[in-house]
Amino acid sequence: MDARRRTRTLLAGLAAAAVLAGSAGAASAADATPGAKPAGDGAHALCQRAPKIDHRIDRALKRLDAGKARRGSLARLQQRVDNAKKAGHTEIATFLQGRLDHREALKKTLEQRQKDLAGVKTWCAKNDGGKAVG
Repeated sequence: MDARRRTRTLLAGLAAAAVLAGSAGAASAADATPGAKPAGDGAHALCQRAPKIDHRIDRALKRLDAGKARRGSLARLQQRVDNAKKAGHTEIATFLQGRLDHREALKKTLEQRQKDLAGVKTWCAKNDGGKAVG
């Protein structure tokens, strides 16, 4: 019995030492990070990702602008709100109206981002894809 107790104590001590060593390593790594400043503004990476971002925005706007048959479209959600109101389901209509309001705000945000991204693409074309900056 005495040997078991010593073994458990030894294992517990080793486990505690491992935890302390791990947390000390993480703490020293965390101390080094806050003082580090970014090397640039990320222009080159953004210029590289701009076509993919533009494609995603286009795809989302296309879905929002689609007709009633397309899931995720504003027209389909508006139809669901109208159907709920017609059926007298006010709680459902209120919930769906909240989703519709959010989706309409999302459309405005995406349209603004699309305009902003066009400016980024123009800047990238003039500045060698952001390679020289930073």
